[in-house]
Amino acid sequence: MGLRSRDIRRSVEFYRDTLGIRLLFEAPNAAFFDCGGVRLTIGATESASSVYFRVEEIQSAAAELTSRGVELERGPHLVAKMPDREIWMAFFCDPDGNRLALLSEKSG
Repeated sequence: MGLRSRDIRRSVEFYRDTLGIRLLFEAPNAAFFDCGGVRLTIGATESASSVYFRVEEIQSAAAELTSRGVELERGPHLVAKMPDREIWMAFFCDPDGNRLALLSEKSG
């Protein structure tokens, strides 16, 4: 699920500190929370991705989508480096222009 924010820092403080939702990680212009197994994304862009497909190996998953005719908006890239893992994403759109993402967490 994705929500838009005009002030990411304020939103992080609200969702993490006021509501007590566990912050997973922050990336440029976005924050990711765990809402009982559902990942909540707070993003500064108007079209924050709202559906993430977790994959083990993002490079091969992105290549598979490309071979099926999916045009990647942005290929696999590192979005957050945590002490114990790296978060990688790749973005693409469905036929209606809804942004979707591949998500991979690699041990670091």
